[in-house]
Amino acid sequence: MQPPPQGRDGLEIRTVYGPDDLAPDLQERLGDPGSFPYTRGVHPTMYASRPWTMRQYAGFASAAESNRRYRDLLAAGTTGLSVAFDLPTQMGYDSDAPEALGEVGKVGVAVDSLADMRVLFGGIPLDEVSTSMTINAPAAVLLLLYQLVAEEQGADPAALRGTIQNDVLKEYIARGTYIFPPAPSLRLVSDTFAYCAAELPQWNTISISGYHMAEAGATAAQELAFTLADGIEYVECALAAGLEVDAFAPRLSFFFVARSTLLSEVAKFRAARRIWARIMRDRFGAKDPRSMKLRFHTQTAGVELTAQQPEVNLARVTVQAVAAVLGGTQSLHTNAYDEAIALPTDRSARLALRTQQVIAAETDLCDTVDPFAGSYAVEALTDEVEAESLRLIDAVFAHGSAVAAIEEGFQKSEIERSAYATAKRIDAGEQTVVGVNKYLLNGDDAPYKPLKVDPAIEVAQVERLAAHRAGRDAAVIASSLAAVREAAAGTANVLYPLKTALAAGATVGEVCTALAAEWGRYTPNEHW
Repeated sequence: MQPPPQGRDGLEIRTVYGPDDLAPDLQERLGDPGSFPYTRGVHPTMYASRPWTMRQYAGFASAAESNRRYRDLLAAGTTGLSVAFDLPTQMGYDSDAPEALGEVGKVGVAVDSLADMRVLFGGIPLDEVSTSMTINAPAAVLLLLYQLVAEEQGADPAALRGTIQNDVLKEYIARGTYIFPPAPSLRLVSDTFAYCAAELPQWNTISISGYHMAEAGATAAQELAFTLADGIEYVECALAAGLEVDAFAPRLSFFFVARSTLLSEVAKFRAARRIWARIMRDRFGAKDPRSMKLRFHTQTAGVELTAQQPEVNLARVTVQAVAAVLGGTQSLHTNAYDEAIALPTDRSARLALRTQQVIAAETDLCDTVDPFAGSYAVEALTDEVEAESLRLIDAVFAHGSAVAAIEEGFQKSEIERSAYATAKRIDAGEQTVVGVNKYLLNGDDAPYKPLKVDPAIEVAQVERLAAHRAGRDAAVIASSLAAVREAAAGTANVLYPLKTALAAGATVGEVCTALAAEWGRYTPNEHW
């Protein structure tokens, strides 16, 4: 592979663009908003009819603490919840596992059982809100806990709306919270597709994620290419499992970063829609237009936040949010300005939400669809990102499959090379980061009091878990876990016995251990 271009986001933006930079088949590449190939957006009127979902990512400490934050956000006007789970939960460990020591409730909320999920969503009618859950390897487990709580509330599962990230392939590339090897992980994903098609028809079964690749250093084209390559792999997996493409593809969704390079990011989002539409139509023979629409959530770029002069992050996040809106996102999380230092406070989280509300209510960005359409610069950049992304997708599948490329470390090494090039430019002062390598303060910044998670939270959570275990029927738990193992060893959909086990009181760690007993736990190749 050739090294990526040396400009920011891998793109060299020229000083002047003109008519000669536009493709001769521009109208065909654009189409109309809401029409193939969806370059201009997946809906005909986009935000002129309804603004994007304002979905603020939150979760920390205990389920009770996170529930209070969710209620505050809903009261402040957020239109969708987004759950952050702690590291042990993300990796399928209970809070009392040795591996969980010191991590309980730190980067998200600890959820060990149905009892925790009840508290987490207490007083929140789950058939009236849309909920996103950032969970991957054990995504099916947390989704089932959510469904069980909703059913206890009396909600019809068919009315539940939301998304599980459920994108385990990017964990092997850029993030690391995997549990099982790729093959059984993909089996769990396809089982989730089939389960939701039958039981939770409005649920988005996967959020195929480029965000974490971008945070690890991927360029715009790398983020797009490696994400769509993973998407192709998931579709192939579901087809191999016997599912019809139009039965599951309308519920696929994506997750991208929005960085401060506004023009490049707008081009990336527009190119993403166009590429995916053609992949679904031409490669997989999709007939339902919904199968061809790339719908995506966006989060502003955490990696671009700085601990130095943190208030400057307010400006960064605003620019990034505008890029997402101009790019046609379906939902958006805006980072709080203090997240480079600690979990956001109530005040900073509310201010992050207000940033979105100002964009929606006080600007004219919602009045017209795809305002950059026809721009010499943006159309040329969209074509450039598309071409480079297609080249990289071909490079991935030259290894045979996205999984084979992952096993050989291809995507990871490409991203690391780009990250190193960016770090060198910043260190050399060739790429400005305000407050870090330019425009420094003469003296100490104003003191900042970050939010801190009380260590007593972990002790209380472990005690709560012990009490939960003591109140169960041990024989029922053992029988239900045996049924999970039996399904994992065979070909039956594992979500049905998983739901039974969780309803009986089995913990996240216990059901993941049962699956791992049949599937094993993943260890990266040594050459990584």
